[in-house]
Amino acid sequence: MNLPVDFITRTGGLLGEGQFAAFREALAKEPPVSIRMNRLKMDAVPAGGRQVPWCGSGYYLASRPTFTFDPLFHAGCYYVQEASSMFLEQVLTQYVHEPVVMLDLCAAPGGKSTLARSVLPEGSLLVANEVMRNRVQVLAENVTKWGHPGTVVLNNDPADFVPLGELFDVILTDVPCSGEGMFRKDPVAVEEWSVENVTLCWQRQRRIVRDIWHCLKPGGLLVYSTCTYNREENEDNVAWIAEELGAEVLPVEVQPGWNISGNLAGKDFPVYRFLPHRTEGEGLFMAVLRKSGETDAAPCGKLYRERRGKGGKSKPSVVPKEAKAWVKQADDYSFVAGQNKITAFPVAYQEIYERLRDTMHVVYGGIQVAEVKGKDLIPSHSLAMSVCREDVFSSVEVNYEQAIAYLRKESVVLPSDMPKGYILIRYKGMVLGLVKNIGNRANNLYPQEWRIRSGYLPEQVVCVL
Repeated sequence: MNLPVDFITRTGGLLGEGQFAAFREALAKEPPVSIRMNRLKMDAVPAGGRQVPWCGSGYYLASRPTFTFDPLFHAGCYYVQEASSMFLEQVLTQYVHEPVVMLDLCAAPGGKSTLARSVLPEGSLLVANEVMRNRVQVLAENVTKWGHPGTVVLNNDPADFVPLGELFDVILTDVPCSGEGMFRKDPVAVEEWSVENVTLCWQRQRRIVRDIWHCLKPGGLLVYSTCTYNREENEDNVAWIAEELGAEVLPVEVQPGWNISGNLAGKDFPVYRFLPHRTEGEGLFMAVLRKSGETDAAPCGKLYRERRGKGGKSKPSVVPKEAKAWVKQADDYSFVAGQNKITAFPVAYQEIYERLRDTMHVVYGGIQVAEVKGKDLIPSHSLAMSVCREDVFSSVEVNYEQAIAYLRKESVVLPSDMPKGYILIRYKGMVLGLVKNIGNRANNLYPQEWRIRSGYLPEQVVCVL
């Protein structure tokens, strides 16, 4: 790898001569492959997998499978995520112990969002935002496949959140950065690197944090992270947040065997650096800060219990009983009918959801239960993917070739004894989506934009499980 001269000089000065030699040698090696299992759907260990030490559902794989051609990937049974970024689990499990409203501000493609959704206490609400329109649809797809109803996906600029006020208990700012930590996975990151770009990045990062700071409750947590190595975007920005915005930098308990590095800029506050010559993963920087002051607002855990008990203030929309019968514990949801769609959202946070819909660009929220076409009620793919889907549909198990054909949105041949109506397609017991059996054929209802576009299979297909 041909590293930029300025990068060598700067990073060598940060790490020291001996450390930098080992660091440079590590960059020449193949990066590890890791995934995180979705325990809501499948409690399994990948064949030959080794657990990521700081993540209970994360695993290193012995080789890179053909993820595109693995039906269980499309079923949302696991997420392909870089191991270092799974460290967010330690932050959330050590500091968040009751229901919260959390914002993942720069969320696409969804790795940290789906991780947070998995480890947040029951009853929490996750708001996942992505400012780039061409990336937010990927975020919505991954959140939908993960299947948890307590999630909202937004497409907004950080400054758009200001009118919401102090809404969030936790904010994750995985800010856009110069990407030094991705050098061995992305050659373009090496080509685009420059000292000038580093400067632009740390300045933009401060603007992002300043814009969103008002929306964090006093006493709330800001998790700041980058995938870069330099001090300007890391320690220097953390120092700026603490000094300029009034925040306390918090420690995270780690095990010595994890080989996580600390502060490299001579500061006296704790930060967590993942360096590829020390930890098995890519470059990551993370720090946790608490906003000073107190708030008069009740803790979200208390609000969650009160709203859940009272059913919230909003009057549910009139929707067909059939649609409600498709959702488990339907009384816990507020059903909204509009724009030919029926959506179910956790009633405990319905007021917040309405505020978001009134002021923000909501791409996805809760469970899209059904689409209304004339007199027909068509169950949605979101419902099929949801872990809160009631077991009211017939299903059929398909083999690997049939699963791939379905995911390509090709025609599906059902057994002759299958009833007419909506049928779940399952592979190894996991739901891939829906078809409508009309007797002489079955209409494939898999989302057109999500289909496998490749018309061939690799000579050797390697799946995770």
